[in-house]
Amino acid sequence: MTHIIEILVSADGQSRLQTRGFAGESCQEASRFLEAALGQVASENKTAEFYLPAPARARLEEQAG
Repeated sequence: MTHIIEILVSADGQSRLQTRGFAGESCQEASRFLEAALGQVASENKTAEFYLPAPARARLEEQAG
């Protein structure tokens, strides 16, 4: 599955991150550095993909780390 992180910037300078192709909380981990670079998070809307179970490999890494 392809992982995509889009950064959408509006004309007034507000930015929005949107992830695609991630399952479970991996989207938050993948976009965390961008959120930190862009500044304060005003709101967060979880996609349906967020509630999908993470792939087995990712779950093992989370348990080990």
